Amino acid sequence: MARPRIKDVARHAGVSEKTVSNVINDYVHVSERTRRVVQEAIDHLGYKVNLAGRHLRKGRTGIIALVVPELDVPYFAELARHVIREAERRSLTVLIHQTGGDRDHELAALSGFGSSFVDGVILSPLALTADDLRERADAPPTVLLGELLEEGADHVAIDNEKAARAATEHLIGLGRRRILAVGGRDDTGLGTAEARTRGYRAALAEAGIAFEPAALLPVTSFRMPDGAEAVARVLGAGERPDALLCLNDQLALGALRTLHEHGLRVPEDVAVIGFDDVEGGRFSVPTLSTVAPDKAAVARVAVDLLRHRMDEEADTAGAVAAEDRGRSPQDLVVAHRLVLRESTEGTARGA
Repeated sequence: MARPRIKDVARHAGVSEKTVSNVINDYVHVSERTRRVVQEAIDHLGYKVNLAGRHLRKGRTGIIALVVPELDVPYFAELARHVIREAERRSLTVLIHQTGGDRDHELAALSGFGSSFVDGVILSPLALTADDLRERADAPPTVLLGELLEEGADHVAIDNEKAARAATEHLIGLGRRRILAVGGRDDTGLGTAEARTRGYRAALAEAGIAFEPAALLPVTSFRMPDGAEAVARVLGAGERPDALLCLNDQLALGALRTLHEHGLRVPEDVAVIGFDDVEGGRFSVPTLSTVAPDKAAVARVAVDLLRHRMDEEADTAGAVAAEDRGRSPQDLVVAHRLVLRESTEGTARGA
């Protein structure tokens, strides 16, 4: 049986081939009734869109890149799943690339890997500088994740400072005063850890709790062994915190292990809260309180913004409204929430 073509769909739906094309390309100026009739015809006939042909006609590959520091970090793995799902809904394929936080690898991603292989890039940078972004004249459309390096790039993130402040305020509300920040850093930088440290310090100041530099526990990387080692170092020195703000869930899970090995009860002796709401924290003993970014929303907003920039660059068939072309870079903030579980509450709440 011959493969159904667009004219077959048009004949079956009683519309023009142009209308079928508009539905397939998700143009906004199509009535819901027409869209439904065409979609029913597509489903009935088993019509398959020739994505390769469509992208070639638009001068595209149909491939976008998701570039993250480490693929085996649960937050990025979960984020990648959401990005792939959102891209598939827009007939795009996702190439996933790991940089290891290396500046040269991030620069290669920023330039589209030196070719026209990808139509756009969603990049979570660790080592790039504002100067690197200013010099990206020939880069493909790019959306940055994480902290904003400068105002000259499209950017999607949660409000990390506000989130860390809320998490610290929760610990203070439990009566905790000796709160250590695992992974905390000097708060004058532009990174995510620095922003979360600023939020932590702001909450302490508001509560009248003196900040001590020794309360920041530096880590080499943000993995479970690093969290475990940082807390072991403090406990080995005779310090006894009553709460830990861990700047991601991996650090928090490592911290839980060390506290258990030292016979300290969570949350009775030490309350623990993390960031990212990764799956492992829902199954740890105790379950982990955490700041939960809306990862699905981060992916959806980033892919939508990137696709808009790609359409803007190609200016395909009026896909971008004239008033939107050349608009300034956007800094979009996605929601987060505090999820309270056993590691601060004793019993889960809001999970």
